Amino acid sequence: MFAMQLSQPHTPLEGVELPDPHPGPGQIRVKVGACGVCRTDLHVVDGDLIHPALPIIPGHEIVGRIDELGDGVTDLAIGQRVGIPWLGHTCGHCLYCDEGKENLCDHPLFTGYTRNGGYATMTVADARYAFPLGEEGDDVSLAPLLCAGLIGWRSLSHAGNGRKIGLYGFGAAAHIIAQVLRWQGRDVYAFTTPGDTEKQAFARSLGAVWAGGSDEMPPELLDGAIIFASVGALVPAALKAIRKGCRVVCAGIHMSEIPAFSYDILWEEREIVSIANLTRQDGLDFLSLAPKIGIKTKTTSYPLRKANEALDDLRHGRFDGAAVLVP
Repeated sequence: MFAMQLSQPHTPLEGVELPDPHPGPGQIRVKVGACGVCRTDLHVVDGDLIHPALPIIPGHEIVGRIDELGDGVTDLAIGQRVGIPWLGHTCGHCLYCDEGKENLCDHPLFTGYTRNGGYATMTVADARYAFPLGEEGDDVSLAPLLCAGLIGWRSLSHAGNGRKIGLYGFGAAAHIIAQVLRWQGRDVYAFTTPGDTEKQAFARSLGAVWAGGSDEMPPELLDGAIIFASVGALVPAALKAIRKGCRVVCAGIHMSEIPAFSYDILWEEREIVSIANLTRQDGLDFLSLAPKIGIKTKTTSYPLRKANEALDDLRHGRFDGAAVLVP
């Protein structure tokens, strides 16, 4: 098989020919149809996430078709289209797994970080963490749902049921969750890099009632906020933008240092929470709902061999929505 592989952080991915993998017990092999390019992939490549399993094939927004089943897999079939997300394996017996909090498992494996991912023509996955996708929609448009959509969905579930929700960082996740919010009848307030009028116009095109820079206050206090950008300085900014008794949700796996802030912007029962990974139920709930909502992902496609170009374009915000690699 062909793959784009990371040998060391801070270096470009290398195109390599590798032996075709075969699934072990409880696993499946998938012929990759598309793989989204997530900001978490950048954190792996740029060394922000330490201790990757090197060499590693990145990518955890995988859509493809099963072409080989491992022993014991009975609920999936050859030829079936599935999605493979970031959380790729859990132990099933630690305290968190026993409590139904598998997203916090003490012994997890992460797709494209501690086990090989989807920047390749095929990959092997734990069958328990492969979500059936059906036949509606094409592979490229579905790929961003596997992380941007799923983590956005989990973040939204923790943001509360208020009507006015702020989204800080209007990239792949925000452009999906904005559509969910509008379907729910809620109001979207979009915060972008200061001066990025193109991203603000993109947010308005998806129904945002207000769009401005992250250095601005919204026209009214919000009922909750989700921070998708990996910028710690947005935490106090978002706290100032929400009303008392509401919550700021930090959705990223990595964030720069949060600056000191005065207690008065946290007081009155405002909260800060973080989101870690996902559960299988998150995947089942969101992926079954997405077709009913009619989510339309905005994507920019790249050939698999141009993965480095896609990562650099993501790093510098050169496109709206999500980048997707196509083998």
